[in-house]
Amino acid sequence: QVQLVESGGGLVQAEGSLRLSCATSQRTFNNNGMGWFRQAPEKEREFVAAIWWSAGKILYTDSVKGRFTISRDNAKDTVYLQMNNLRPEDTAVYYCAAAIGKIGSFNYWGQGTQVTVSS
Repeated sequence: QVQLVESGGGLVQAEGSLRLSCATSQRTFNNNGMGWFRQAPEKEREFVAAIWWSAGKILYTDSVKGRFTISRDNAKDTVYLQMNNLRPEDTAVYYCAAAIGKIGSFNYWGQGTQVTVSS
């Protein structure tokens, strides 16, 4: 089975930056895209960003546009989420996701990494 491992979370002050990483445990030939979701305390899981290989398309939720950047290192089969100008409302557990074998939705998930932004 393919495992996704997130890293890079931590505690930062408002306006600070963090870079999250998500590495796959093995290379796959049917990984169609990867993305990031987050879940804040007392809230439901929220889509953050995604990148789709064949379409060459990148998507962001409105609240992070201009602040977050998703990117891929194809050689390492790793995706990143560069988070700048962080706000307290960005505090959440961030989960990496992958669409492997199926398209249109994510079916593999990492265990999450905590991001806490203080004011």
